Amino acid sequence: MSNPIHAGAVIYAKNIIPVSAFYQQVPGLVIAHEEAEFVVLESPGFQLVIVDMPVEIATEIEITTPPVRREDTPIKLIFLVPSITAARSAALSLGGALNDPDQEWQFMDYLVCDGIDPEGNVFQLREYLL
Repeated sequence: MSNPIHAGAVIYAKNIIPVSAFYQQVPGLVIAHEEAEFVVLESPGFQLVIVDMPVEIATEIEITTPPVRREDTPIKLIFLVPSITAARSAALSLGGALNDPDQEWQFMDYLVCDGIDPEGNVFQLREYLL
């Protein structure tokens, strides 16, 4: 880790490989550390750890194609991207999805769009408008 981390999050994934690839390519995080049971992704000041969920929990979870939106959590990750349009294409090619453009909205100085990763975890992308 070369930069201090000011914020971060952990996602427990049934399959860390596609989830890690998704967060590398859609919001542009980079691998800082990788082991068989977890991957640490970072951007300046932020760290996302993708952890292999315990087998006893993983066997109870079914990941479908396309993934079912898992909205039963009070937390949503937010990532700043240069282009929501470009991120939408990347998300689809990596097994996730962004909401349709007619579901985007403006919040303060950002264009905002929600989406899901390959396991259905909900996240939000923001594109700076100024």
